[in-house]
Amino acid sequence: MSRRVVRQSKFRHVFGQAAKADQAYEDIRVSKVTWDSSFCAVNPKFLAIIVEAGGGGAFIVLPLAKTGRVDKNYPLVTGHTAPVLDIDWCPHNDNVIASASDDTTIMVWQIPDYTPMRNITEPIITLEGHSKRVGILSWHPTARNVLLSAGGDNVIIIWNVGTGEVLLSLDDMHPDVIHSVCWNSNGSLLATTCKDKTLRIIDPRKGQVVARFAAHEGMRPMRAVFTRQGHIFTTGFTRMSQRELGLWDPNNFEEPVALQEMDTSNGVLLPFYDPDSSIVYLCGKGDSSIRYFEITDEPPFVHYLNTFSSKEPQRGMGFMPKRGLDVSKCEIARFYKLHERKCEPIIMTVPRKSDLFQDDLYPDTPGPEPALEADEWLSGQDAEPVLISLRDGYVPPKHRELRVTKRNILDVRPPSGPRRSQSASDAPLSQHTLETLLEEIKALRERVQAQEQRITALENMLCELVDGTD
Repeated sequence: MSRRVVRQSKFRHVFGQAAKADQAYEDIRVSKVTWDSSFCAVNPKFLAIIVEAGGGGAFIVLPLAKTGRVDKNYPLVTGHTAPVLDIDWCPHNDNVIASASDDTTIMVWQIPDYTPMRNITEPIITLEGHSKRVGILSWHPTARNVLLSAGGDNVIIIWNVGTGEVLLSLDDMHPDVIHSVCWNSNGSLLATTCKDKTLRIIDPRKGQVVARFAAHEGMRPMRAVFTRQGHIFTTGFTRMSQRELGLWDPNNFEEPVALQEMDTSNGVLLPFYDPDSSIVYLCGKGDSSIRYFEITDEPPFVHYLNTFSSKEPQRGMGFMPKRGLDVSKCEIARFYKLHERKCEPIIMTVPRKSDLFQDDLYPDTPGPEPALEADEWLSGQDAEPVLISLRDGYVPPKHRELRVTKRNILDVRPPSGPRRSQSASDAPLSQHTLETLLEEIKALRERVQAQEQRITALENMLCELVDGTD
């Protein structure tokens, strides 16, 4: 008689549980834009949600502790002239968030630790380079101030947010709409999926497609993420429109490591991967469940663990970085599920009897310090994330300002070409007038810098006062 052996795994009994009603965020008008992004971004300090807004695009940023009903006049982050399609928190500064919009621009915002009195309308910097809407944003995992954007013009641009410059532009690699972009752990490679059903592995600094293959046969959007083992996990559709997941070895795309059919729902499956536990969580837009799988080196390689089910369908989903979790409760993941009018935290827990810190559940995890500067990464250097221990919990650092240093346009002015004929009324400015203008520009620049320093000092004083009253 054969005896079935149960697979050993510390994550076999992970269970999901919705937070209590008073821990939810109520009365938020979640965006109704038809776009396959998560509409939500979260870090250990703030929760950001794309919301409905008249006359342009907006998102709301709430301190994590501000649960309950949100006032209808709560300040928003506004500035885009068309709907916001994607938002992403900087992994190296919890007060900095980037937003991408249908208006073809990317804006980077500094969020204060205190609640602002009015809408935030002035970004730190606006990045303009795409000719069509921008729907995908992703910060570099290890290099400071490096941000990736992908637009409807089928172009990927990598920016240095600290200077506002384009570091790299990947123009001719995708013949159709880009569905997703993902960095690997040290930011040396990209995995992209495209409407042409092709998954590409790209070395952005060389501007080369390292590998390409057709992962799923269906026409609907695919998603792809790198795993800890160096494999690529994908979600997509079969030719018969069944949802499907796959695991692929980048060195051998002839056969998948694993390929499983799921169901016949038409919602795109958004994969959220935790490299510390090697668990991937699948959240379908329009679904009312979260399915999770453990990826291992043992067949069948992608092991189904469980499903968290609820009654209400999800409009989007936020995924908390590991450093924002409550290690005292053996919490290994936390989601922020968007309903039509609210956001509900969902907590994934490993049941343990001991109250001691569980080393096996919480290996050292990426912290907020970058491993490289933007110029170092661009020159060819790679570095793994700087890790921190969660043994004593994680306390987010206080407000850190992102400083943008723009290059002087006079230093990079192109050489003048052949001069055209000029009439008397079109005569060049005199040397005296030019010197006067330059002096005035210099004086104004010094005045603006002094005002910015004063604003920063006042904001720091306000933060200290707020901390003192908590």
